[in-house]
Amino acid sequence: MRTRRQPRTNEIRQPQDDRSVVTQLAELPRLSVNELKQKWQDLLGTPAPNNARAFLELRISWRIQELSFGGLNRDTRRTLELLADEIEGKITRKSMVKDPRNPIPGTRLIREWDGVQHTVTVLREGYEWEGRAYRSLSAVARTITGVNWNGFRFFALNGLRRKG
Repeated sequence: MRTRRQPRTNEIRQPQDDRSVVTQLAELPRLSVNELKQKWQDLLGTPAPNNARAFLELRISWRIQELSFGGLNRDTRRTLELLADEIEGKITRKSMVKDPRNPIPGTRLIREWDGVQHTVTVLREGYEWEGRAYRSLSAVARTITGVNWNGFRFFALNGLRRKG
């Protein structure tokens, strides 16, 4: 059973049940852009940043559900903030995000591509393939194939969860 998050004092919120949430979400496509902007103001307490209907509907939908069912937990928010810092180049060693899908250091990943067997060794801070260090599995997969790949998908690590 999920508990509902208590709103922060600056949140504008009316009591909602699951039915009213669905009703509010179904109503969004019928609203004009000006009405969506007003709903944005009511729910988020700031003026809408633009007139893009799809963006307004998506963000308002998220907010309606967040207020009713609760938002992201603290760990998820922190992980997202750290990932954003990495993308923006603000990464520091202490804030490096560890992906729980990573196998333990020393693990050897083997993948055949174009009839050639490729072996990648998992290091504490990245990966090694053919004597060269890489920061991500995606970089290794891109070097092997010549095209962009999700490294976890290329090496069939989807859904792998490290215990402990």
